[in-house]
Amino acid sequence: MSHPAETADGFPGQGHARYALTLLLAVNLLNYIDRQVLYAVFPLIKSDLNLSDTALGLLGSAFMVCYMVSAPLFGWLGDRWSRIRLAATGLAVWSIATALAGLAPGYRTLLVARTAVGIGEASFGTVSPGLLADYFPKERRGRILALFYLAIPVGSALGYLLGGLIGHHLGWHASFLMVGAPGLLLVLPLWLLRGPLRGAGDIPDGNPENTEGGYLSLFRNRSFVTNTLAMAAMTFALGGLAQWMPTFLFRMHGLDVARGNTLFGAITVLTGITGTLAGGWLGDRLQQKSGKGYLLLSGWGFILGTPFAAYAILAPSLPHCLAAMFLAEFFLFLNTGPLNTVIVNVTPPPIRAMAFAVNIFFIHALGDAISPTILGWLSDLWDLRSALLTTPLAILAAAFFSFVCGRTIEADVARVGE
Repeated sequence: MSHPAETADGFPGQGHARYALTLLLAVNLLNYIDRQVLYAVFPLIKSDLNLSDTALGLLGSAFMVCYMVSAPLFGWLGDRWSRIRLAATGLAVWSIATALAGLAPGYRTLLVARTAVGIGEASFGTVSPGLLADYFPKERRGRILALFYLAIPVGSALGYLLGGLIGHHLGWHASFLMVGAPGLLLVLPLWLLRGPLRGAGDIPDGNPENTEGGYLSLFRNRSFVTNTLAMAAMTFALGGLAQWMPTFLFRMHGLDVARGNTLFGAITVLTGITGTLAGGWLGDRLQQKSGKGYLLLSGWGFILGTPFAAYAILAPSLPHCLAAMFLAEFFLFLNTGPLNTVIVNVTPPPIRAMAFAVNIFFIHALGDAISPTILGWLSDLWDLRSALLTTPLAILAAAFFSFVCGRTIEADVARVGE
């Protein structure tokens, strides 16, 4: 397959950039499918291996801890080695690990396999957003990253759907084997992908290598820190709602578990697609009018989503609850593209993979790694409805940090371009 030559400004030809977007989106879809398939077959694994809920939960926690802890290492490597090679290697590792989970004879082997999935996905997750951003001009980044992050709702939903269907008919081993295998088919195309100039479009002379930085410099970058705190608060809310809303629908509105999961999953997919795409488009439009456009969209999106999230929890009827949840999730997903684009825009190209590594660590450590447990503990103290009412407060915190970030964003973006 021949690709157009690289243009004078450091960007690959438009055809190759589109090809790269399509390929990286497909890989990211597999990323979230392989990540979520485990939860779809939890009941089957529990029954077959005779596990306690604690042992079952450890399978998910092992992935997340490994994903968080290994991200800084891959961030460091991503800024010093080929991002394409790291992404392709990560895809190979997590695909093989997912397939090996399907061959696991017992719990320990399955635990090791799921831990290895975290290593592979950390390698891809730290380098892919910055890599993709370099294929396209700066003014299109919001839309491009929004398309890339469509993989979160769509891939997660497919993970639940495919895992559930395959597991029901063929068993949980087959679920892991069949969702892990397709990734191996994309390893070679990803390995052969022609990468863009690192930092194309960020540095006027096209030579970003003179920019100094490191992990410590990220903590001195006010826009990066406050943007990461906004994303952590958003992840806290989304993670808590994703874990507990199906149970809430069961307890408060009398839905059986299957229907509750189906309704909440359908809302999440639809709002994830529409909200993420709308946020990418609107963010780019606002950014052209104001240097803080991405943050203004995010801040107001969080504020608009807060009352709907609260009403979804307090609503007396199921239709009102679902309608409010739809609007709340739409305004939350509105921020996916803009906030990830801010990370790219405020960090110099030589430390961009490290920036995403730090972001990955903190948004999960302060977000969905702890929110389900905290909400469960509060539910035991009070009740589930009262516990879930803390999530709108987290959304308001995300709005606060977005507006604070808006105060420094223009100066930090200008510093990257110097």
